[in-house]
Amino acid sequence: MTTKLSLYNGALLECGERPLADLSEVGQPRRLLDQAWDADFVDYVLGQGQWKFATRTAELVASTTVQPPFGYAKAYDIPVDLVRTVGLCSDEFMTEPLLAYDTEQGYIFSDVEPIYLSYVSNDTDYGGDLSRWPPDFVQYVHACLASRIIKPLNQSESDRKTLYSLVKMRLTDARSSNAMEGPTKFLPMGTFVRARMGRGGSRIDRGRRNRLIG
Repeated sequence: MTTKLSLYNGALLECGERPLADLSEVGQPRRLLDQAWDADFVDYVLGQGQWKFATRTAELVASTTVQPPFGYAKAYDIPVDLVRTVGLCSDEFMTEPLLAYDTEQGYIFSDVEPIYLSYVSNDTDYGGDLSRWPPDFVQYVHACLASRIIKPLNQSESDRKTLYSLVKMRLTDARSSNAMEGPTKFLPMGTFVRARMGRGGSRIDRGRRNRLIG
């Protein structure tokens, strides 16, 4: 199971350092790892992709205490656990993207109610739960965390460059694995295509959608 200790030791392994016995061990490696971790490291790595293991969808209801003085009529609180937005839609199935909206000062402003927000979450039941992290993502985290501490531990410029290249490669691998999870998705149809389909909603492409996105 992935834990903070296992992530620390994975990073130390990438740096060629010995592992920690536990999180109470003192020394430069542990101090550097703590500094890197405490600098919003979890939010940083979660923000590098639309990770399905960390994604949640919420129905947002307009605030009863915030009334926009002009522009959009409704204000919605942005969830405190939001790290990265995946989608914002006007329907619960997340098939109708919301195009007319704005964000400012912790609020989403729109004329539609309710709205549905899909996002990468750092909540302890989502991305903040280390045990949910899949293997490819964990390998990326090892390399990424190692890249934060390698400079003071190792003065070799070639080793640092190799590690930075490894971070990019593992991020690509993790994103590719993540993209293969879940059902196939297509880009939404435009208004012109919808009009040609008519009220009956019959498919004019005979079951083919050539704009596959994931």
